[in-house]
Amino acid sequence: MAMTTRARARLSLGIQAGAFAAILIALLIIIDWESIGTSFFDVGQIQPMFPEIITTGLLNTLQYTVVGFVLGLAGGTVLALMKLASFPVYRWMATAYIEFFRGIPAILVFLALGFGVSIAFGWNLSSLQIAGSALGLVASAYIAETLRAGLQAVPKGQIEAARALGMPAWRAMVTIQIPQAFRIVLPPLTNEAILLTKDSSLIFVVGLTAGAAELTKFGRDGINMYQAGLTPLVAAGVCYLIITVPLSLLARRMERRTPRAKSGKK
Repeated sequence: MAMTTRARARLSLGIQAGAFAAILIALLIIIDWESIGTSFFDVGQIQPMFPEIITTGLLNTLQYTVVGFVLGLAGGTVLALMKLASFPVYRWMATAYIEFFRGIPAILVFLALGFGVSIAFGWNLSSLQIAGSALGLVASAYIAETLRAGLQAVPKGQIEAARALGMPAWRAMVTIQIPQAFRIVLPPLTNEAILLTKDSSLIFVVGLTAGAAELTKFGRDGINMYQAGLTPLVAAGVCYLIITVPLSLLARRMERRTPRAKSGKK
C-alpha cells in the first residue's frame, strides 16, 4: 500500500530526528567536557577583566558604533539624494564614492586615518575620531544604496499630488518622500548598525591606549594575561551579543510590522 504524503513527511521527520539524536548523543560521549570548560569557560581566571571590560570596552565599542552610524546615516542620506539628482555630475560623484568605499576593505580606511592622515597632514586624531570617521565613511556608502532603494519605493503618485497642490519639490521630498523611505528601510539600517558594531573592532590596527580599548582588544590581551584559554574571547563575544542581539530582535520586529503597515494603507 502506497504511503500518503503526510505519512512520508512524518517518516522523513522521524528519520531526521533520530539521526540528530544519535549525533547529539555521540558528541556528548566523545567530547572532553572538562577540557572544554577549562578552555572556554574558566570564569574564575578572568575575574580581573571585570568591570573594566564593561565600563571601558563595551562603552567604547558603543561610542565608536554610534558615532560611525550617525556619520554614515548623514553621509548616506546626502549620497542617496545625489544618486537621484537630475544633475548628472552629482550622480557620477555619488556613484564613484559608493563604488570606492564598497570596493575596498574597511581596514584600509582605518589605516589611512590612523597613520596616513598623521603623516600627510600632521593631524593626530583620537581613537574616537578615527573609528567614528572610518566607520562613517564606509557605512555611508552602504546606507546610501539602502536609502536610495527606499526613496524609489515611495509611490510617485504622492509626490505628484503634492506638487499638483503647489508644494515645492524640496518640501515634498523632506515632508513626504524621506520620512516614508526611512520607515521602509529601518530593518536594513538596523542590520547595518550590527555590522558597524563588529567592524568597530578594526580600530585595534592603529594601536590603542588603555582608556580607548574596545571589546576585541580586551579579549585578545586577556588570552596572554590570564592564561584562561579562549575564555577572554568568549567574554568579549558575550559583550558583543549584548549589543547585537537586541538590535537583531528589533530588526526582525520591524520586518514583521512593515507588511502589516503596508497592508493597512491599502
